[in-house]
Amino acid sequence: MLLNFTKMHGAGNDFVVIDLISQRCRLRPRDVRRIADRHFGIGCDQLLVVEAPGSPEVDFRYRIFNADGNEVEQCGNGARCFARFVRDKKLTSKRVITVETAAGIIELRVRNREDVEVDMGVPRFEPREIPFLAETRARRYPLDVEGTRMEVGAVSMGNPHAILRVDDVDTAPVEALGPLIESHGDFPQGVNVSFMQVVDANNIRLRVFERGVGETLACGTGACAAVVDGILCGELQDPVTVALPGGKLSISWAGEDRPVIMTGPTAVVFEGTIKI
Repeated sequence: MLLNFTKMHGAGNDFVVIDLISQRCRLRPRDVRRIADRHFGIGCDQLLVVEAPGSPEVDFRYRIFNADGNEVEQCGNGARCFARFVRDKKLTSKRVITVETAAGIIELRVRNREDVEVDMGVPRFEPREIPFLAETRARRYPLDVEGTRMEVGAVSMGNPHAILRVDDVDTAPVEALGPLIESHGDFPQGVNVSFMQVVDANNIRLRVFERGVGETLACGTGACAAVVDGILCGELQDPVTVALPGGKLSISWAGEDRPVIMTGPTAVVFEGTIKI
């Protein structure tokens, strides 16, 4: 069958977005991998699916599949693109959109045609909720990686994140350490790995090795997790601008038990049809 799609990106984190409200298709993991393949498919970090809501309390169901075909809980840059997509396609005229994700309900606020604000929910820190194998919550955790001990922060933004401080993101060993931490046994469901350079109290530079994807040009939940971790440790102050290889995001967090607010750009790259 032929399936219409839209290629989008948020600060370089790129997506294929498919409307499964007006179209009918059952996407299998192998279909996702083929679509995401940058040589034989369309190419993307994640495939985003728009579905009808499962509850009258929300506007849409939002599903996220990594390039390896696995479904994941949350994607902040994708959420912004999701909001623009459903408005561009006239699936809704609302400027405040509530969507159901595997991690819970999130709220999207469309500021203008390009910029979207996302309520990413309240971060979680208890090891069992991340999940992370530690007896008690701490600001930093020791992690042994192939005989080298390092310290990481651990936060859930609906999906698991490990945050590693570096002096310079340009020379950070993202390609070497990213896969090792992503699959570390202390993170039983795998983990997204953020390499954070603190520039000053309101600015950081960040590179992210995403679970099931590899390094991406931007990661919204990774930016949120890094800022939360930095504020908790007294290194950062709200709000924080996060400079990623693909662009900048603005992250605001008022403290524990409060939601993280992320604002950033969206862009449509092209539209097309693919045979499934």
